[in-house]
Amino acid sequence: MKNIILLSALALLAGACGKKEKEPEEKKFCLDDSFKARISLYTAELQTVTEGIHLTGSVEANPDKVVSYVPLVSGVVTSTFFSLGDRVTKGQVLAEMRSTELSGMSASLSSLDSRIRAAESKRASVQSMFDDGLASRKELADAVSELEVLKAEKIRTEKDMSLYSGNSGKGVFQIKAPATGIITEKGINPGEQISAGGPSLFTVSDLNNLWVMINIYASNVNKIRQGMDISITTLSYPDDVFKGNVSQISPVFDENARALKGRVILPNRDFKLKPGMLVDVTAWKKTDRQAVGVPTSAIVFSDNQYYVLVYKDECRIEARKITVEVKNEDTTFISEGLQAGEQIIAKNQLLVFESLGL
Repeated sequence: MKNIILLSALALLAGACGKKEKEPEEKKFCLDDSFKARISLYTAELQTVTEGIHLTGSVEANPDKVVSYVPLVSGVVTSTFFSLGDRVTKGQVLAEMRSTELSGMSASLSSLDSRIRAAESKRASVQSMFDDGLASRKELADAVSELEVLKAEKIRTEKDMSLYSGNSGKGVFQIKAPATGIITEKGINPGEQISAGGPSLFTVSDLNNLWVMINIYASNVNKIRQGMDISITTLSYPDDVFKGNVSQISPVFDENARALKGRVILPNRDFKLKPGMLVDVTAWKKTDRQAVGVPTSAIVFSDNQYYVLVYKDECRIEARKITVEVKNEDTTFISEGLQAGEQIIAKNQLLVFESLGL
């Protein structure tokens, strides 16, 4: 009986040893419907390789569209009708001032009117005497000349009054806007004494089109060319990209910036750009090469290696290593690892990458 029990135990032990342990099935990742709705796909395509060259710059008003008003006469400011930053139109009255010169001009005009009336009477009298043979031709010519001189002097005085915008009725000089634009500088206040030829009272700038002066340092001089496309961003409006091209490059280094200055002319939409504003500039250098281009935002960087997530279907997603040729802010060009026509995940790809367990 003991032998039978022993044999049964040995048989059970042998059977247990002969069974192989079942291996766990490999877990397969698939996108469910909710996850799939959160991603977007991008089809890789061949593109001309474009290198973005980062530069710096600053916004300036077009100096040909900036007018500073320097006082032509001396006097005391009685009123001002504008503030810094106001938009004004050409001919708009911006300030008024009293001046002894206006009184002098008004008196001169009044005196000239009286002298002209007397000269006209004299000329008529001499003309009558000349017709009767009682006056010489020279006397008539002198009378005519005297009248013409007085009329010319009156015209000159009236032009001076107009130039200074004199208003004899109010007894003031009116200071008018010399151009349409924005008041970018102001140096005048009521009660202030000003002198002819003194400091500028205000500056009017046309800000519809501005200059962006870019700094081209020695390391980039051979890369930047006139006509290159330019993208400009600011800290104030990080989501706005202002586009233009290099219209001119100075042939002489700027001593202060220690760089060549390049000029970009930009339309100032919504007047977002302001003179003095610092900007980031990207100059786009096109090459004669082609490579597969994908959005830079679709790239995954992990463990010192670049990846893209190649999508074939919901259950076949491959995290593939790539070799980056040129990486710009918007587009990355790939030299190895991805073919044109393949689809990659371009949104929330990092979540998928982590779900793959890589």
